Amino acid sequence: MAEHRQSKKRRYLTWTVAGAAVLAGAGIAAQTSMAATAWPAQKTFTGHAFDTCAAPSLNAMKAWHTGFYGAAAVYVGGKNRGCAQPNLTASWVKSVSSLGYRLIPIYVGAQPPCQSGSNPEKLTASTAASLGTSDASDAVAKASALGMKAGSPVYLDMEPYDITDKSCNNAVLTYVRAFDKQLHAKTYRAGFYGFTSSSAKAVATATDRTDLPGNLWYALWDKKYTTTTDWPWGSGQYTNHSRGHQYMVNSKETRNGYTITVDRDAWDGPVAITG
Repeated sequence: MAEHRQSKKRRYLTWTVAGAAVLAGAGIAAQTSMAATAWPAQKTFTGHAFDTCAAPSLNAMKAWHTGFYGAAAVYVGGKNRGCAQPNLTASWVKSVSSLGYRLIPIYVGAQPPCQSGSNPEKLTASTAASLGTSDASDAVAKASALGMKAGSPVYLDMEPYDITDKSCNNAVLTYVRAFDKQLHAKTYRAGFYGFTSSSAKAVATATDRTDLPGNLWYALWDKKYTTTTDWPWGSGQYTNHSRGHQYMVNSKETRNGYTITVDRDAWDGPVAITG
């Protein structure tokens, strides 16, 4: 998310400090369903998606419905959400869904204790579990109020941090596990947004897979529209429609008279259930 919480330059510096992307990782079964039969079938989308800080107006979404972008990511909540969302209402969700858009819910929860910069909410080793649980409850409440039903995914946004800091990394994973466990308890699927060199790497390569997200949205700004050829971990990880790839940021685009600066995503994963 390019300018959504940090400038592109600052995030790039943080990203490169964190280290290069790994080439292999532990295997994981895709989270296509849950054990309980009450779980709704997930809704997936494969194609071009975009994310931008504030949900565009309905008129802009109509103008942008040209056949290129089929999905849009929206920031449903979180104390670290970077923009006000005057357009993001249940009515907006219903209207853009009726146009044919698929929606990708993002929640900007607590950020790592070792992350540079200030955030309204940071986790610590002692608060990670409780914050993860409470933030997930808030995420579900926010998504539900927008008309995103049970069975929808919520993608937890974790910005870059130094994953070689063991205590920091352990705290982050504790938070993520608590967040995901609570999502599952409320019948929402767990997704995660992070960088291939830091936060996404921490999740993808964790040895203990307990309560880690089943859908991974990885930031790798290589301008390649793919979720496979640049996938940096094991080929058996996050398969069967469980990946998203943010491949380009700060793309200023004009469609039918409406100009929006967006990040581009190659999407092959779950989206919100709004119908």
